[in-house]
Amino acid sequence: ADAMNPSVMTNQPLQSAILSFVVAQTLKVFTTWYIDHKWDFSRLVGSGGMPSSHSALVMGLTTAVGYANGTGSVVFAISIVFSVIVMYDASGVRQHAGKQANVLNQIISELPPEHPVSEVRPLKDALGHTPVQVFAGACTGMIVATFVAISFY
Repeated sequence: ADAMNPSVMTNQPLQSAILSFVVAQTLKVFTTWYIDHKWDFSRLVGSGGMPSSHSALVMGLTTAVGYANGTGSVVFAISIVFSVIVMYDASGVRQHAGKQANVLNQIISELPPEHPVSEVRPLKDALGHTPVQVFAGACTGMIVATFVAISFY
């Protein structure tokens, strides 16, 4: 594919975003091992944790768009606004939803066995991220996109 007819297979911003997500998800296995001293390969597909793969994905995309189209372009502006919204949501709304799920799980676990809600499976409480996890994900995305850009040019 040439510059006038780009292909999904040669789309640098798309490749950067996907690779950033994969790298962040893979890093979660190692950060979990470092923190908990156990290998947990379910972290490859799980949400929450260090680094934020959503932040890596959107910042990988945004960084690659900046390299490909310039930081003064309309598409970069759209991408950075999208990234900020996603990262704010990851460290704000989703993190608070996770904390609420944790409290609800504790309440449910203290209900008597005969209570109709006592058999409800636990709510997922690893939803959001701390600001440090979001920042680490954003840095992961920028680093991966930079390496992809270097390999493209």
